[in-house]
This record gives sequence, structure tokens and C-alpha cells, in this order.
Amino acid sequence: MLAAVAESQSAADPLAGLVLKDLPIPTPPSGWSVVRVVSSSLNMHDLWTLRGVGHPADRLPIVLGCDAAGFDQDGNEVIVYPVIANPDAGMGDETLDPDRALLSERHDGAFAEYLTVPTRNLVPKPAWLSFDEAACLPVAWTTAYRMLFTHAKITAGARVLVQGVGGGVASAAIRLASAAGAVVYATSRSEAKRQTAISWGARDAYATGERLPERVDVVIETVGEATWSHSLKSLRPGGCIVIAGATTGMNPPADLGRVFYLQQRILGSTGCTRSELIAMLRMLDATGIRPVIDRTMPLAEIHKAFQLMIDGGLTGKLVIHPDPN
Repeated sequence: MLAAVAESQSAADPLAGLVLKDLPIPTPPSGWSVVRVVSSSLNMHDLWTLRGVGHPADRLPIVLGCDAAGFDQDGNEVIVYPVIANPDAGMGDETLDPDRALLSERHDGAFAEYLTVPTRNLVPKPAWLSFDEAACLPVAWTTAYRMLFTHAKITAGARVLVQGVGGGVASAAIRLASAAGAVVYATSRSEAKRQTAISWGARDAYATGERLPERVDVVIETVGEATWSHSLKSLRPGGCIVIAGATTGMNPPADLGRVFYLQQRILGSTGCTRSELIAMLRMLDATGIRPVIDRTMPLAEIHKAFQLMIDGGLTGKLVIHPDPN
């Protein structure tokens, strides 16, 4: 089978370590299942692995890809829940298991024609959802869902700032928060992306760092150093920032005086639980919202796909098809 494999890592030239290879179809151990992948999608996590961020070199080579939808060995249409973990070790929450691993961290991932995962990680794909749409959900969309509803607990009328339009989590957060009745503001360096955010349901969109018309209750933060100061200044007293990434840097000035004096809360968020994925599917069914797909590409063009992400040329998700047919 064709697979995209991370064989080495380089911060300066991450794609140098990305290799397309012909691998044997995997055989599942007891309690695991084989999935024939129809669609997968690109995430920043894949790029971080190639850059050597958060992924030890001794876990290479490994097949990349965290998101997948396809057919199980019995022909059922499934979505792959990507967190491989023991819920009991996380007190009922897979993301709190100290030994959790996202697909492609310790086990070969979804940029292949077949993959294996624990059978409990298979979630039935609703008939109303396409394979391409389903493949956008397991990482970016569920991350946004958990940030908004589990951590921030937003309700209708909440004022939400989403930093960095264009990324998968940000696009999902705008769509989900708007569908829940929140007043959404978004930021981007690109005027075109700001207009796109408005078309997704944002009330308005602003240049990165620009002053908002009001302070917000919640900030959805995945950008990091470039937007952190703006996130703190845009937040009302007692409001919360939920952070699930830091694409521009991990160590911004903390501004602790502002945080404690205004009693602002900073909440970390990673991934989602299987039950949150199912709850989000119910929300998509009820509201009719769907993932934003920038484009689809065959697995054979995976290097071009990564370059589009590196160049910031995506608005929404990039879907990968392992089988060119």
C-alpha cells in the first residue's frame, strides 16, 4: 500500500524527511481493526512531527496522518477517533490518560491506504456526512468543539474571539460558535481570509492585533506568541482564553499582572474524548453546518499539500485521498 512516512526531521526543511513508500497492509493485533482509508486530512500536528517538535526522533519512521474516515473490515462506514488511550487511566477522559497518543505519534497514521486502530476508536459515520467531511472532524473540529463547549462552556450570546482565520481549528471554531448563537469576532493578516470568516458566520473580522469593538468573554487561541498579547487585552475581566496550539511560538510574555488583577482564566485543551466526537456529530446533524474544505489532493501529491500548509495558502481543511481512483 502507498503511505506517506516521516523518516527524518528538520526544522529548516521539514519536507526533506517526508517519503512516499510502498508498505505491507498492516495486520491488526487483538482488539484492533483494519480500516481502508477513503479520506484523511492534513493537520499542523503532521508538520510539527516533520519539524521535530513534540515527536522524538526515536519514534521514526512512522506513517503520518491523524484524521481518517473509511471502511472497517466488515464494510461499515466509520470515522476514526484519533486518541489512542485508556479512558480509565484518565478518570473517564481519554485526553487525560498520561500515556495517551494521537494517531501517528506511536502508531502508524492515516496517510496510507490502510491503518489499524483499537476497535473502540471506530465511530459509525452518519450517512448524511461525506467521507471528505468526516475526515476533517477527528482532530481540528473536535478540538474546537472541546475548547468552546467543554472548557469555555459558551452559550448563545457569548462573545468569542477566534485568532488566526485559515487554520482548521479556527475555521471550525467560527462555524461551531456561530451555530451555537455566539457573537464571533475573528482575526487574520489576510483581508481575503477576514471576508471568508464573515461568510462562515463571524460578526466581523479584523487585522491581527487590531482593537475589537468590545471585550470578549472567550478567546480561542491556537496562534501563540504573535497574538497572545492581543488575546489578553481583548478579554473581559473574568473571561477565559482556551489555548490548544501555538503555531508562532510557545513562550510569549505572560503578562501575569493583567491575568491575576482582571481574574482572567487560561485553560489548556488537547484533543477530545470519543463521546465529544459523537456529541459534535449530533450538533452538526441538528444545525446543518459542515467542515470547510479548501481542496482535495491525492496522496501522491502529499509534498505539495504540505507546502500549501507551510505557505499559509489554505482556508479550511485540505483532504487527502490515498486511492487516486
